This record gives sequence, C-alpha cells and structure tokens, in this order.
Amino acid sequence: MEIQTSDQLTARKCEPCEGGVDPCPLTFTQRQLENLPGWNLGDDQKSIFKTWTFSNFVKSLDFCNRVGSIAEEDQHHPDLHLTGYRNVRVDLTTHAIGGLSENDFILAAKIDRAERPTG
Repeated sequence: MEIQTSDQLTARKCEPCEGGVDPCPLTFTQRQLENLPGWNLGDDQKSIFKTWTFSNFVKSLDFCNRVGSIAEEDQHHPDLHLTGYRNVRVDLTTHAIGGLSENDFILAAKIDRAERPTG
C-alpha cells in the first residue's frame, strides 16, 4: 500500500472486497489520514469519520443524497448520520474485513469533493 494524495484517491474506483485481505495497518491509516483533512480515526481504530454542519435541513439532506450517489457508484457504502437537522457524520469501514481498506480512503476523498453544497 502506498500513501496517496486526495487527487490520486479520487481518480481511483473502489474495488469489490469480500474479505480474505488484511485491514490497513494503523501506521498506514494514520499517514493516509494526513492527506484527508477533517477525517478522524474512530475509537475502535477500524473506521474513519468526518462531521459537517450545514445551515439547514435541506442542505444537510442534499449532502447525504450526494454522498449516497457517490457510494452507490463505487459500491462502497458508508454509515450516514443526520442529527439535529443540520449535522451530518459519515463513518467509513470495510465490514467484510472488519477494518479499513483502501476503499475507505478513496470514498473519503470523493465525499470531500461533494462537500460543497449545490445551488
């Protein structure tokens, strides 16, 4: 595995993962997160997350829908949490391996590109 910039990650597509591979090592995860501002390692060290606060419910929901479209296109699906009508948290992990894969970082970079509200 190689540490990649956000641009390098967004140029890639998530690869199907049905298990049988090891999760990313903690040292790799920590270094890769340096290229993904705002993303944090979960307390379990098996996931990453980022939070956003939007000005209203419509913008929050729009963001969730854009994230959903990106996730569906790459067939790698995050956990989305919309609370308090304007707070969104996205959690990424690769369930099939019980930890983080390169797919999680690819999707994180793509979600960052969707972060800017439309309209």
